[in-house]
Amino acid sequence: MAAVPVALIQVTDVRRLTPHMVRVTFAGDGLDDFPTWPDQQLKLCFPRPGQTEPRLPEGAADGDVMRWYQAFLALPEDERPWMRSYTVRSYDPVRQRIDVDFVLHGTNPATTGPATRWAASAAVGDLLARYGPSAEYARPLPLDTADWLLLAGDETALPAIGSLLEALPAGARALACIEVADAAEEQHLATRADLTVRWVHRTGAAAGPHDALPAAVRALTFPPGRVFAWLAGEAGTVRALRRHLVEERGVEKRRIEFSGYWRRRLSQDDAPTDEDLAEAQERIDAARSGQG
Repeated sequence: MAAVPVALIQVTDVRRLTPHMVRVTFAGDGLDDFPTWPDQQLKLCFPRPGQTEPRLPEGAADGDVMRWYQAFLALPEDERPWMRSYTVRSYDPVRQRIDVDFVLHGTNPATTGPATRWAASAAVGDLLARYGPSAEYARPLPLDTADWLLLAGDETALPAIGSLLEALPAGARALACIEVADAAEEQHLATRADLTVRWVHRTGAAAGPHDALPAAVRALTFPPGRVFAWLAGEAGTVRALRRHLVEERGVEKRRIEFSGYWRRRLSQDDAPTDEDLAEAQERIDAARSGQG
């Protein structure tokens, strides 16, 4: 029976990387033997107002993941933590710490989401809970079948892009196209690979604010050879990028890894749209068939 990958984590450091990106370092149970891989996803549970830590189901549900999650959903809604998906930016096995980068979407507490509100005021000693990660969701990039990599996304994809680039070996070739608000949001991206980065600024972009990244990718001159594309960010933008690659660039669907991290005007608490469901089913079908 699968173990429940859940534990409380405590803030040990907070550092502002850019005006709208904050890096939070956590310690906690289970970080002494923590599985790691690039683009590593886990879910964070944020406390409700009035709570000093997120309320979690009592007991371990006999070690059964689904039973634990059902118990989680059974908690009263006004007490059940908000659960959001994030990327592990890095792991320090010596200090047994993980770093998670948070994008601060806006500054008005009345209109921002619970994760942004928490991250904007995070302090040493604050408590969250983590659910995951699970190594069964690790999907390594197929470097042996690609001549070069295309990585495209907005600032929410930057932590994953950064971890992917750091894992690339010398001799690999990568082209990254990243949308951020302006030049102040750019970050240094370390890698041993041959990397070209195209930063796309929404401020002053010739295209509309929702079309800047697809327009920038359309304008790219692709290197010769077989490409493998990794796309992430706002769901509608990711779908537009994928359509462009398949329909205009002739890239096979199996050579594209894609994920809609967030949805414009909707949160993770809102019901999925028909497009969301279709995308999820396509990702499931690709995983079952061993495709990218």
